[in-house]
Amino acid sequence: MAEIRGLLFDKDGTLFDFHSTWGGWTARVIERLAGPSAETRSAVADILGFDLGAGRFDEGSVVIGHTVAEIAALLSEFAPDRPVEALVADLNALAVKNDMVPAVPLVPLFQRFREMGLKLGLATNDAEEPARVHLKTAGLTPYFDFVAGFDSGWGGKPATGQMQAFLDRTGLQAHETAMVGDSLHDLHAGRAAGMRTVAVLTGIAGRDELAPHADVVLPTIGELPGWIGSLIAA
Repeated sequence: MAEIRGLLFDKDGTLFDFHSTWGGWTARVIERLAGPSAETRSAVADILGFDLGAGRFDEGSVVIGHTVAEIAALLSEFAPDRPVEALVADLNALAVKNDMVPAVPLVPLFQRFREMGLKLGLATNDAEEPARVHLKTAGLTPYFDFVAGFDSGWGGKPATGQMQAFLDRTGLQAHETAMVGDSLHDLHAGRAAGMRTVAVLTGIAGRDELAPHADVVLPTIGELPGWIGSLIAA
């Protein structure tokens, strides 16, 4: 089996714990669109797949894998006086200010990846600007060779444009890389691109849903060095 030389990461639910990070953002989006109307708040929450009482996401929530533009289109009925592009800008502005909660201590882990000689990339269905802000705030910018959002010119997942762009940027072959993510969008994109696929359980989806589409399911990205080492030893 070929050695892993590159890792392409999803962001939300992979680098950052999903519930802890995006619950607050979703509540603020609902508040902004619905105002004091309990009926409208409930309607917006239903579209987003978010339980207002529990502060938790449904497994099928559109916040998990959809792009910001797709989410904005779904919410546009609650802002009929604003073009979808303006709503996208509002959602991105809220995302830039969002408090990101790391799934594991990230800087020492990414320093280890660098010491292992790995090329590292980010492929997110978030927009590129907030993604770069989140990486910078977490101290991760120096470790990434490639960063792509849905609006970077290669589309979003589950299409494979971001995957191919990462391979082109790094000069790696698909079989030398792994796509690491918490959703089926991530795994489908990675597999379609010919990469190995690694599922992590720091998002919404559980092991049973992810396992059929992944080469391995890990609790967090913190287990990646051990997994990569096991491939070398095999």
